[in-house]
Amino acid sequence: MTKIFQKQIRLDPYPRGFHLITRTVLEQFPEIEKIDTGILQIFIKHTSASLTISENADPSVRTDLEKHFNVLAPEDQPYYQHTLEGSDDMPAHIKNALLGSSIQIPITRGRLNIGIWQGIYLCEHRNHSGSRTIILTAFGS
Repeated sequence: MTKIFQKQIRLDPYPRGFHLITRTVLEQFPEIEKIDTGILQIFIKHTSASLTISENADPSVRTDLEKHFNVLAPEDQPYYQHTLEGSDDMPAHIKNALLGSSIQIPITRGRLNIGIWQGIYLCEHRNHSGSRTIILTAFGS
């Protein structure tokens, strides 16, 4: 029998950068434990932040990711037309398009089946953002 659980949660504002939110997801969504075999989908309801999975141990990975994405999508480019919301807004949309708005993670025996060095990241691309809303959907048997 298929089980489906869904919850919308609001994340506190984070500064610009890459932030581990694995613990928050697990604390806010214990329904994952009720799924033996399934999938967790996480969707962010914003276009200037994104989600990804990456290294969860060494904080320099987060710093390096931020630096690299700032090179890929720099601020204040003369060819940007979408500039009314600040110099960080169009680069934030580009970063969101590159990383994406959702991720999927297998659930096995009531736990996220991710690697030992993997964590869920909120990628905040704005200098002064507010809180962010994510939708958590777990389904399986």
